[in-house]
Amino acid sequence: MSKTVLEFTDFTFKYRAQQEPTLRGINLQIHEGEKVLIVGPSGSGKSTLAHCINGLIPFAYAGEMSGALKLMGQDTKELGITQLSKAVGTVLQDPDGQFVGLTVGEDIAFSLENAATPQAEMRIRVAAAARAADIQELLSASPQELSGGQKQKTMLAGVLVGNVDILLFDEPLASLDPYTGTKAIELIDRVQRETGKTVIIIEHRLEEVLHRSVDRIIVMNDGAIAADMPAAELLCSGLLPETGIREPLYITAMKYAGCGITPQIHPEHLEAMNLEESVHKLRQWYDSSNNPPEVRKNPPLLELKEVSFGYDKNTPVLQRLSFSVRRGEMLCIAGRNGAGKSTVSKLICGFYRPSSGSILLNGRDIGRDTIKERAEHIGFVMQNPNHMISRTLIYDEVALGLQLRGVEEEVIRERVHETLKICGLHAFREWPVSALSYGQKKRVTIASILVLEPEVIILDEPTAGQDFRHYNEMMEFLLALSGRGITVIMITHDMHLMLEYAQRTIVLAEGVKLADDRPERILSDKSIVSSANLKMTSLFALAEKAGMEQPEEFVRRYIAHDRKVRRG
Repeated sequence: MSKTVLEFTDFTFKYRAQQEPTLRGINLQIHEGEKVLIVGPSGSGKSTLAHCINGLIPFAYAGEMSGALKLMGQDTKELGITQLSKAVGTVLQDPDGQFVGLTVGEDIAFSLENAATPQAEMRIRVAAAARAADIQELLSASPQELSGGQKQKTMLAGVLVGNVDILLFDEPLASLDPYTGTKAIELIDRVQRETGKTVIIIEHRLEEVLHRSVDRIIVMNDGAIAADMPAAELLCSGLLPETGIREPLYITAMKYAGCGITPQIHPEHLEAMNLEESVHKLRQWYDSSNNPPEVRKNPPLLELKEVSFGYDKNTPVLQRLSFSVRRGEMLCIAGRNGAGKSTVSKLICGFYRPSSGSILLNGRDIGRDTIKERAEHIGFVMQNPNHMISRTLIYDEVALGLQLRGVEEEVIRERVHETLKICGLHAFREWPVSALSYGQKKRVTIASILVLEPEVIILDEPTAGQDFRHYNEMMEFLLALSGRGITVIMITHDMHLMLEYAQRTIVLAEGVKLADDRPERILSDKSIVSSANLKMTSLFALAEKAGMEQPEEFVRRYIAHDRKVRRG
């Protein structure tokens, strides 16, 4: 067996500000050259475990430790942060928080500059790392010019250049469109195979990570390791739904159909899975399922008519874009990074003005309305929570909008507490925002808008960094708002979200509207999926593999059935 590079023995950690340990009795070995996936619900201890591995604990986050943690056979208590950083390279879920250089090349070279590496050697090593990360043509580009996928590649090159032993990825798919996320998983897999480095991936999106093989999956729950096993065994165990982790959609569909799922059929890879004994049951389930009812169509609330916009005259971002959104509708806007999705939301909110065209709310042109006037009707939740938060405590942040509107304190208290409960944050209401994870901060910003009860709420990547339980709670709440007539617009890369909750999806590509249809139709159209960097749903692939004549309808019936099951 290959040597052990990382070993936890009866390891426990408690943050200084908390009464209970976040990690409890961790016993774990990771071997040289392994690729390990760590999953678990929010608050399970995944990020804390990562911080222990890369040295942020105890050097950035103080607390009490017991037991042992050894890196390359040496107790980490004897190592400084410099020694740890030379052994473990971390790629964060928010790449913008990791840039330090003015160009891609400077950013990759940062650790070499700190080590006073001779310039000739530095150039060779930077070029090699850039080639390994497939970003060699962008060395002179500014980080601000990069797409989400290119930023992730820059971060990867920045840790590869130091020749670290362990590559640690903290939710690498959080900000990427589906196609780019698939390419990121392929890149990680290629780098791991070519270099033989140990790779640890922490990620909510299990199905996407399993696009390429992993040696083991470690499931964390309530600060402890709930499972440590190969993917095939874990997918057959039933442990994922028990711990609030989303299993691959095709696995859930097979369970609904009563199919037997065993390691022998290779459930971890749909392409290679043996469906010989499952096809009949899948067809039976399809035939016995009812067609979901058509959604009642309300009058249009928000309309964009021939809207064009560019950040400069020579580079159009949106071109003659027209669509309408009905009152109470849940609409997704999808497309590749840089397609203009976020720009649409900023135009609706009044942050930018169209170069031509008009935007109507309730039939009235709002082109002359100020941002403040639009905010009385339209709420906007930004993708990066750090760009929205302005108060120290969670309660104060959520209450701020109501206070600025002069709402009575008693009403504020009632509405804030109710919203915090719905968003899964009530227990943390007196906490400082700085103590929260990225995903928890995201829920704080959503809560701060939901509490205002707008007519239209626009959410930019609402599920980024959310575990399955909080994802469901949040989306069911948004669905309830939709039922009360509030229009919900979601800008998202999350194909699961689109399938499960959107009544309609608008797809943008190169600043023009590529499609406007039901999500299951869009995600079953290979030309649209390819043009917009989307991803065919595994439900559609399962139906095709099973020889279904109408795979699109199989997807639609699954979504309707799954929603009934999850609502009890």
